[in-house]
Amino acid sequence: MRKRNERRNAIQAAFDRLSATAATARGAATNELARVEAENAKQEHALRIARHGVSAVARDPGEFEGSDRPEFRRALEEAVEERTEVFSEWTARGPSELAELVSDAAPGTASAPWREWLGSIGTADARIPAPTLWRFGTAHVPDAPEAAEFPAAVPLLDESHLRITCRSATLESATRDAAESLVQNLLLRMLSYYEPGLVRVHVWDIARLTGTLPGLFPLTRSGLLTAHDPTRLDDLLEELAEHIRRIHTTALLGGHTSLKSLAAETGHRGEPWRVAVLFGDGEPLRDEQQQQLQRVARNGLACGIQLIVVDLPMTVNNSLESVTLIAPDAARSSMTGPHLTIRPDEVPPRERVSRACSAISEAFQSRRARVRTFEDLLPGQLWTQDSTGGLTAPVGFFEGEPVRISLGDTSPHTLIGGPSGSGKTNFLYGMLGSLAARYSPDELEMYLLDFKEGVSFAQFTPGSRDPSWLPHARLVGVNVNTDREFGLALLRFLATEMRRRADAAKEQEVTKLEELRQRDPQGRWPRIVAVIDEFQYLFAERDAVSSQAATLLEDVARRGRSQGIHLVLASQDVSGIEAFWGKPAIFEQFILRVALPKARRVLVDNNTTALELPRWHAVVNHESGVKHGNEVVRVPDATASETFDSLQHRLWERHLWETGRRNARPPRLFDGSHLPGLTGTADFEELRPAAPRRPRVLLGQVIDVRGTAAALSFERSPGRNLAVLGSAQQDATAVLGAGAVSLGRQFSPGNAEFTVATLNEDTAEDAWAVAGTLREDGHTVTFIGPSELEDTLRELSESVDERGGAPAGGSETVPRYLLLYAVDAVQSMLERKDPESRTSGLDRLRKVLKQGPECGVHTIGWWRSAQRLRNTLGMGPTDDVGAWVAFDVQGQELSPLAAGQPITWSPRVHRGLFFDRSVHSHPEVVLPFDLTEAVGRFPEEPSLADADPGDLPRPRGSETVSPNTAGEETTDD
Repeated sequence: MRKRNERRNAIQAAFDRLSATAATARGAATNELARVEAENAKQEHALRIARHGVSAVARDPGEFEGSDRPEFRRALEEAVEERTEVFSEWTARGPSELAELVSDAAPGTASAPWREWLGSIGTADARIPAPTLWRFGTAHVPDAPEAAEFPAAVPLLDESHLRITCRSATLESATRDAAESLVQNLLLRMLSYYEPGLVRVHVWDIARLTGTLPGLFPLTRSGLLTAHDPTRLDDLLEELAEHIRRIHTTALLGGHTSLKSLAAETGHRGEPWRVAVLFGDGEPLRDEQQQQLQRVARNGLACGIQLIVVDLPMTVNNSLESVTLIAPDAARSSMTGPHLTIRPDEVPPRERVSRACSAISEAFQSRRARVRTFEDLLPGQLWTQDSTGGLTAPVGFFEGEPVRISLGDTSPHTLIGGPSGSGKTNFLYGMLGSLAARYSPDELEMYLLDFKEGVSFAQFTPGSRDPSWLPHARLVGVNVNTDREFGLALLRFLATEMRRRADAAKEQEVTKLEELRQRDPQGRWPRIVAVIDEFQYLFAERDAVSSQAATLLEDVARRGRSQGIHLVLASQDVSGIEAFWGKPAIFEQFILRVALPKARRVLVDNNTTALELPRWHAVVNHESGVKHGNEVVRVPDATASETFDSLQHRLWERHLWETGRRNARPPRLFDGSHLPGLTGTADFEELRPAAPRRPRVLLGQVIDVRGTAAALSFERSPGRNLAVLGSAQQDATAVLGAGAVSLGRQFSPGNAEFTVATLNEDTAEDAWAVAGTLREDGHTVTFIGPSELEDTLRELSESVDERGGAPAGGSETVPRYLLLYAVDAVQSMLERKDPESRTSGLDRLRKVLKQGPECGVHTIGWWRSAQRLRNTLGMGPTDDVGAWVAFDVQGQELSPLAAGQPITWSPRVHRGLFFDRSVHSHPEVVLPFDLTEAVGRFPEEPSLADADPGDLPRPRGSETVSPNTAGEETTDD
C-alpha cells in the first residue's frame, strides 16, 4: 500500500510540474503573441506613415485611422526620430553635393538666377555641347531646415523630352499659369545661353490662338518663335517630321546616329535646336495626330527636336522626364521623386522678359543680316578632311548658319539650274572652293568643262598674269560650245576610270571605293568631281554624239557612285533635252538639286520655291527636288577679286611646297577658241632623230582628255599618202606644215629628202617657211613652183621605177616626201600630155601616189575640194590616198572616201575630220596645230614666177652656195 501511495505521489508531482511548465509556456506564448501583434501593428502603421510621408502624418496625425493606438504613436515616434537622424546627417553634406552636381551639369545661364543673365545675349556657339541639366526650381524636403534645399533641374536638349501636368479640378487656372511660367523660364534659359539662332521655338496651344507665353512674343519678329494655329497641329507635326527626314538624309550620312555624336566628332553643330511646346487640355489627341506625335518624340532628340508638352498625354520609348504641379507654387518631378517638393523659380517681370527677348531678336536679325563672305565658307585649316566616306562642304548660309552639300553614296550627283545671270558660275566657284579648301588633291580631283562661250574655268589654269593653278583640277575645258566631242571624250574617260576602279575593287574583293581605300591604303584613289556647265549643248542635236553621250552619262551616273565619281551638271534649263526623253533613270541619279533664282524644271514640278528667290540665293535640295527637302541659302560672292583667286594661290603654294615644283603638274587646258601649239604637245616632244621604220606624221590634235595628237604612220605599204581637203587655207597649210616638221624631227640630217611644191601664190609664204625650217634642221629640201612640178613628177616617177626594180635585200633607200600646196590649182597643166612620152603630169602623179609608198616615196597634198581629189585620182581606186583630213567639206561628199559609210558632218571653223582607212572605223574630229613656234619665217620669199630650187639656203656644212639677204653669193661654213 505504501509503495502504491509513493507511486501516486510521484505521478502527481510530475503532473503538477508538467501543468506548471505548460502554464508557463502558455503565458509566454500569449505574451509573445501580444508582442508580435503589437510589432506587426506598429510596422503596418510605419508603412502607412511612410506611404503618406512622415511630415504629413506628423503635422496632423488625427486624420489617420488608428492614430489613437499606442502602436501608431510608437511607429510615428520612431519614424520622426529616424528621419531627424538621417536628415541631420544628409543636410550636412547632401544639398551642397547636389547643388554642385547641378552647377557642373548646368553651367552659367542653365542654372544661375535670372537676375544674373536675363537681358544679356548668349555667347555659346555651335561648338559648345548643350548643358545636360537645366534648372527650373528649388527642391526641399517638407519640414526640413531651409539649408536642406537644392536646385531642381531636368535634362533637355539632346537628352530628354519634358512632360508637365497641371490639370486640377480646384487649381486649374492657377496651375496653368504656373506651368506657362515654368516653360517660359526654361525657354529663356535656353535662348539666353546660346548665340541667337541656335535655339528655335514653336508654340501650339489647343485653347488659344494668341496669348500663350506673351513675354516671348518679340522673338516672333525674327522667326525665333513661331506661334501655330490651334487647328493646324497637323502642319506643325508634319514640319517636324520633314525636318527629321532631312537630317537623316543630309547631316547623318557618315554612320552617325544623332547630331550630338556628329558634333562631338566634327567639333561643330550645323543644325539649331528646335523646341516644340505643346499646350493641351488633358485629353488625348486624335489617333493620327497622336501617332505622329509619338513618331516625332521617338526620333526627334537625335535630330535636335525637343518636345515640351503641357497637359498632353504622351508615352514614348525614349527619354521622358515629368514635372507635376500640385499647387501654383509646388511641384514634383521624376528627377527628385514623389517625396520632395519643388518650388518653381521666381518669374521675371513681364517687361524684363519682353526687353530681353527684343534684345535677342535684334541680335539675331543683325547677325542674320550680316552678309557672309567667301572666307566664311573656308575652314580654319586647309586640307584636313578625309573623302573616304564622301564629300561635304558648305555652299551658303541660312540665317547666318552654313548650309552644306554632300556628295556620297546617298547623294552621288548634282544638278544645278538657273537662267542666265542667276549666279551659276558664282555658285560653282563657291562650291569648288569650299571643297578644295577641305580636301587635298590626294582626296579630290576635278574635271571642269564649260560649254558656254566664256572662260569661267580658265582661272584654274596657269596664265600669263597669274602662274598659279588649282591643284585639284586635272582638266579644264572652256569655249567648247562647238566641240561636243570634248564632252563625249570626258564621259569616255570617266567610264574608263570607273571600270579601272571597279577592277581594282574586284581584286580586293570589295565593291565600293570606301572599302577599296580601306583595303588598299597605299593606293591613290581620290574622289572625282566632274563639272559640266551648260551640259545641254552636249545633247543639242540628234546625232551619234548625243546618243553616245546619253549612254555614257547614264552608265557613269548609275555606277559611278560606288567608285567615287560624282557628276555636277549645270544648265539654264533642262526641259529641252531631247536625248533624255524616255530615260528618267539618268536624272533619278541626281539626288542633289540646286535651283537658282527663277530656275524651272530643276526641282519637281510642284516645288516653285526658286521662282520667288532674290538674287544671291539658291535652293539646296538633297531629296531629288521634293519640297520637304528645300533649304534656302544665301550664296556669298566667290568671283570678286581677292576671293577664289586668293584661295587658289594659297592652295597652289602649299601644293608646290608639298610636291616640289618639278613634280607639280598643272591641269590640261582645252580652249576651243585657240589652236594647240605643235611644240607644246607631248607627242611632238617624244619624237627623236632615228631611222624609224614607221615614221609618224602629226596632223593635229584629237579632241580627247589627254590631248593626243592625230597621227598617221608612213610605213612602206600601199596607200600611205595623205590628202588634205577643203578651202580653209590656214587649216590646210597647218596640217601640211605640222606633218613635214614632225617628219623632219624623226630623221637625222641626210636621212630624208623633202620636196615642197607651192602651186599658187597664196601658199608661197607658208610653203617657204616650212621648207626653210626643214633646211634649218639640216635636211635636204627642194622648193619648187608650178613650172618645176612636171619635171619633179617625172623625176619621182623614174625614181619609183628604179626603187621598185631594185633587187631585194639591197641598200636601204632614203625616204622622200612630197608636199603639194593646192594641187588642184595646176590640174589643167597636169592634164597636158607630153607629145613624146604620150603621158601627162597627172599620170605621173597617180603613179607616185599608187606605187610610191612601197618605195619610200610619200605624198602629202592639199586639194581644195573632195571632188577635185577624185578628179586627180580619176577612175582608179580611192585607196591610193589611204588617209585624209577634211576642212570645210560636207559629210556626204566624204562618204566615197570613207569606204562608203555615211558621214554626218557640217563644217566648223578650225575643225576637221581625220580618217585613216587602216585604223579608223569612223572619222574623228581634229584641231590643226598652231605652227607659230614650230615654223620660222625666212627672208626672200620667192614668187611663183621666178622660184628656183636653189633659192633656199643649203644645209649647214654643205659646200653649195646660196644667196644671202643682200643677193651676194656666200659659202656656208
